[in-house]
Amino acid sequence: MASYDSDSSGGEDDYTETNVLLGYASQEPTDDTISQLGGHPSWLDNASAPPAALARCKACNDMMSLLLQLNGDMPEHFPGHERRLYLFGCRRGTCRRKQGSVRGFRAVRLSKTQKQERTQETRPSEPQETQTQAREEAPAPSNIGASLFGVKPPTDVSNASSNPFATSSVSASALSNPFSTRPTASGSTLSNPFSNPQSPAAAAPPQPSPTASSLPETFAQKVRISLPSPSPPPSPPTTTEPWPPQSSFPTAYPSYHLDADYETLSPRAPTVPQNVRLDMDTDMDVDANSNSSSNTRDDKDTFESSLDTTFQKFADRIADNPTQVLRYEFRGRPLLYSTTDAVGSLLSRPSHIPANALPVPPCANCAAPRVFELQLTPHAISELEAHETGLEGMEWGTVLLGVCGSDCAPKGQKAGEVGYLEEWVGVQWEEVGGRR
Repeated sequence: MASYDSDSSGGEDDYTETNVLLGYASQEPTDDTISQLGGHPSWLDNASAPPAALARCKACNDMMSLLLQLNGDMPEHFPGHERRLYLFGCRRGTCRRKQGSVRGFRAVRLSKTQKQERTQETRPSEPQETQTQAREEAPAPSNIGASLFGVKPPTDVSNASSNPFATSSVSASALSNPFSTRPTASGSTLSNPFSNPQSPAAAAPPQPSPTASSLPETFAQKVRISLPSPSPPPSPPTTTEPWPPQSSFPTAYPSYHLDADYETLSPRAPTVPQNVRLDMDTDMDVDANSNSSSNTRDDKDTFESSLDTTFQKFADRIADNPTQVLRYEFRGRPLLYSTTDAVGSLLSRPSHIPANALPVPPCANCAAPRVFELQLTPHAISELEAHETGLEGMEWGTVLLGVCGSDCAPKGQKAGEVGYLEEWVGVQWEEVGGRR
């Protein structure tokens, strides 16, 4: 990737192009008929909409409005995958700056060929019991165990090891209930010491054993010694709330098509950092108190400048292409709005993670590291709220989306089906006082 800082000499045609793809809102149709800013979402399969829970605000539980829908197909990274990315935001004023008021999820559909390849890749990592059962159930002629697990077929099927948990060839009398009545070697009958009143193990004096018919019926019904304990009733099946009709959602933001181009940075003249002081020779005598006051003011300016460096870099990069609403770079680096908030401090601190991965919780479905894919910029607010009459609106500086680096599908999803998985969203809120 090209350096963020241009070393150009400042010539008329000098500029720096990066690997970041910028998105621009357009009211005119573009070549991309899927990606959009605002509007209503569309799905990979209209018959397989996501569960409604993915679009509910975690702060108020109301339905949210679509911020972004993006065509995420990447044949060079994930051949055979169809992908779409979605960002939703809550429009309630009371939910601003609250965790879960902006959420994102990924839609994925795997082709039949790709699904089979992934199944074979993950099969060796299955539990040993599952593998043993698969070998026992597989028909001998096909030799699936040898092809998938590297197990050599036995030379004599009749002598193959049997299931250690199945009934062995020991006589049935050896495995019978030791507490039941059975004949001994001498021909006498060995009685159950726990049921025979003549047994020496019985602590109570001999008493005639009552027969089952002599017991009160209610007692027999309640005890039911000879019957196994009843199994608990099956739990009711879990239900997933289906995607509701559009009338259940708040008013949608205006819809824009997305046009895209790679980011270009204009050359900048070298500037003297604000925390650098120039010592100049002078014949004037400087008062000691005045000099001390000046040094204190310079130290304060230097401290404030160091705190604002990240935002200044953010503002400078955005200013080169001020109408951008989206920054996209799969497995790239996000442009941070700040390093002093929770998201900025998390992403800017050193971490022992794979290269290009985000130091955020891994994929909840497959545990693969998450990677950066895109972020919204402040101009997206201007476009989405172009027709808003109120003064209060969205207050974020940028919205970051981190996705599963393996683009996994939900467990149990069949080839050709569409699945949805929630992804990590980091919101860097606009600082109080306004920087937008």
